[in-house]
Amino acid sequence: MKARVTVMLKTGVLDVQGEAVRHALGTLGFQGVNGVRQGKVIELDLAETDAAAAEAAVKAMCEKLLANTVIESYRVELV
Repeated sequence: MKARVTVMLKTGVLDVQGEAVRHALGTLGFQGVNGVRQGKVIELDLAETDAAAAEAAVKAMCEKLLANTVIESYRVELV
């Protein structure tokens, strides 16, 4: 089973990389981009075959390692 985790900074946390991308897009002539939030996508190939157990395991991985839950939120998708 495969899982995809999307990790993003929480709303209200300054996204310095996103702001740098927004600025760079403007200097390249892409006007009208008012905001950019940058995150990361982590794809996991799991041995688990039970969807509920796989989702629980991935959420535990996020809480312990994959996301800094103080400043980041995450979304888990089984694919």
